[in-house]
Amino acid sequence: MLWHTMTSVVVFDKQKLKNPPLKIHALGHRVLRQPAKRVAKVDTNIRQLASQMLQTMYSAIGIGLAAPQIGINKQLIVIDCEPDDPHSPPLVMINPEILNYGIELETSDEGCLSVPKVYLEVTRPAQIEVSFKDEQGRAQTIKADGLLSRVIQHEMDHLKGVMFVDRVENQLALTAQFSKHGFSVSHIKPISKD
Repeated sequence: MLWHTMTSVVVFDKQKLKNPPLKIHALGHRVLRQPAKRVAKVDTNIRQLASQMLQTMYSAIGIGLAAPQIGINKQLIVIDCEPDDPHSPPLVMINPEILNYGIELETSDEGCLSVPKVYLEVTRPAQIEVSFKDEQGRAQTIKADGLLSRVIQHEMDHLKGVMFVDRVENQLALTAQFSKHGFSVSHIKPISKD
């Protein structure tokens, strides 16, 4: 496991590895467009996968990672909005479902480990309520706003085969960024607004 207890203070090992355990697939790989399947049982294998995903995410200097990004078709995401704080626990979400969206919308830059160096504005609901199972298989429900809300929605999109670039409205900026960083606009699948 990535985390351990030392005299009742939980410390999380968030080191960046030269050789992370998993490979992150880039935009254009077909696995990123397949809907993920629900996790039937939360067991040691799922916990180990979550741990490896966290190690890979920290090593890639990210704050969120979904199982489809590493080629695994399961509804599992890991998130850490404070990757430099060893006392801030990461969030493991299995079979997440958004129960409620807030009315207020927020526009902010997003990036993705599967679309390196590309940062573009995306509009999303500012607040959400989400249910999920944690790494122990316990049912959880949280309300999130700000960055956490955005990251959860971004990672949950991956579970539906949706990439953040599909939600970008500024096509000029999108084309310019893709051209600059060597991505093909043919890999974008624009979606209608929710």
